[in-house]
Amino acid sequence: MATLPAALVLGACATEVPQVLTPQILPPAFTGEMSDSQGIWPQADWWRGFGSAELSELIARAQSDNRGLAAASARVLQARALLTVQRSALFPQFTLQSQTQRALANSPRSTRNTFDLDVGASYPVDQWGITQSDVRSATETLKSTRCARQAAALTLIAGVANAYFSVLTLRERILIANGDITAINNLLEVIKLKVSTGKSSRLDLAQEQAQVEAVEAQLPGLVEQELETRVALAVLLGQPPEVLALVGQNPDTLSSPVVAPGLASDLLSRRPDVAQAEANLASAHANLDAARAAFLPQFTLTGNSGYASSRLETLVRGPSFVWGAGAQLLQTLFDGGKLIGQRKLAAAVQTELVANYQGAVLNAYADVEIALGQVSSSSKSEEHLQREVESAHEAFDIAQLQYRQGVAELLTVLQAQQTFFGARDQLAQARLAHLQAVVHLYTALGGGWVEPREDRTQRTPSFAQK
Repeated sequence: MATLPAALVLGACATEVPQVLTPQILPPAFTGEMSDSQGIWPQADWWRGFGSAELSELIARAQSDNRGLAAASARVLQARALLTVQRSALFPQFTLQSQTQRALANSPRSTRNTFDLDVGASYPVDQWGITQSDVRSATETLKSTRCARQAAALTLIAGVANAYFSVLTLRERILIANGDITAINNLLEVIKLKVSTGKSSRLDLAQEQAQVEAVEAQLPGLVEQELETRVALAVLLGQPPEVLALVGQNPDTLSSPVVAPGLASDLLSRRPDVAQAEANLASAHANLDAARAAFLPQFTLTGNSGYASSRLETLVRGPSFVWGAGAQLLQTLFDGGKLIGQRKLAAAVQTELVANYQGAVLNAYADVEIALGQVSSSSKSEEHLQREVESAHEAFDIAQLQYRQGVAELLTVLQAQQTFFGARDQLAQARLAHLQAVVHLYTALGGGWVEPREDRTQRTPSFAQK
């Protein structure tokens, strides 16, 4: 029977957080075309790589005034306050109490005054580490909220960058559409002249006028999209849309920074969402330790000292001094299964958070692979569309010249015109897709954030460190 108390004590001690990183969820390396063992991990101010002072100003404004980020910061303060509350249980509690009472005595029948001034102290002895487990749980919860705030900040920065790039691209597309309308109207004047001289039919005129209307019909939609994107950007900045003024008119001045991941195993310490899931798991494990220790007897030391007197003027004199000390032992004998239920609940929560953490790890690697693919494919698309625009522009100029000289039909001009105009618009969208893919890769790689080594509770297995 001597082994039973030892087993209980051993089971109540703080235990290590389960190590749940397995080969099934940790790839040896990234497979994207841009991956490189000597990759360039993002810096904390990665957005400056796009070379836009206006973008940097917008991001600074969002970091200061965004309401969602302010709420996330408040949750960090709440978690810090909760940790202070939990830590207080590690220290003795002192109370000061003063009491005055007037009572009627029956024999002999008279009234009597009593005055008390008492200092009390109590100290729950954390014999089995319940309070320490609660403190560990609160500490990990604080880490979790900090990581959540970092993840929110990263999402916010990406949202501002993507919205800003979208506004610039929509403005460029509006300029392209207006340029297309100007080009069509110039050709329309040539057609009108030919119709007036009988060299062309009104069919040519009607076809070109239809082309003008088709392009003009696209303009209101582009203008509305630009407005909606600006409004969404203003909300991210925490300000009314009416006061947001953007100087940039197109993304031509933006740079496309180079970024690529390094060792796959390093990603886990660079993703705030993974670190948040890691802290949640560690917090749940501390709760499980506390639930196990709750089965053991709890000890509390108490003491009090003070003065008691029937006369106020003699209250604080030596003869009125009283004191007392004691100890309390509390052991639950029967609670209808409450403690067992709490332990099972804590174990089930830990099992859930193990799955959540492993899922966060898988999602992190998948996110990087997708972002690598997006950067590579969008870059190739942009290169091909750039060459298409150059060739289509040359073809359109030749077709217009030949039409003016009477060598080519209007249909040839219309086809070259549509190809050129469409290619320019597609190129603008492809550039936006590439910029946003780079932003996605930055965020997938953690945006320059690194989890402090002392905060890590999951060890990277040796098979993943190659």
